[in-house]
Amino acid sequence: MEANERIKEIIYPKLSYKLMGALFKVHNKLGSSYKEKYYQRAIEEELRLQKVPFEKEKMISIGYGNKGIGRYYLDFVIDRKIVLEIKAVPFFKKDYLDQVLTYLDAAKLKLGIVANFRTKRLTYRRLVNPRVKVY
Repeated sequence: MEANERIKEIIYPKLSYKLMGALFKVHNKLGSSYKEKYYQRAIEEELRLQKVPFEKEKMISIGYGNKGIGRYYLDFVIDRKIVLEIKAVPFFKKDYLDQVLTYLDAAKLKLGIVANFRTKRLTYRRLVNPRVKVY
């Protein structure tokens, strides 16, 4: 596969690149020993500094028919396009990835990123919602 083909496969390449740069910067400055809420606060500040549009703790309603049955709170929604879920755990569990896929469906968004700050190096996973088209 050529480089141009790989670039075409990346969803929101410029925004993703900028977001990942912010996440790596936060991890490089803080390291891997803080609680999740401190990483969230640092990410919020870094996104503001880089002028990346975001919503923090975005509420998504869950419905069944015409009835509201609950809600999710997403750590971040970046530029109304990307769900960003923050973790500070020793390792990823499948449940975390499933959680983000559920968030993507509920929010009707295409791309989710789960970033884990508890590891020596920032670890992350990109998750694509196959049920949403990007134009």
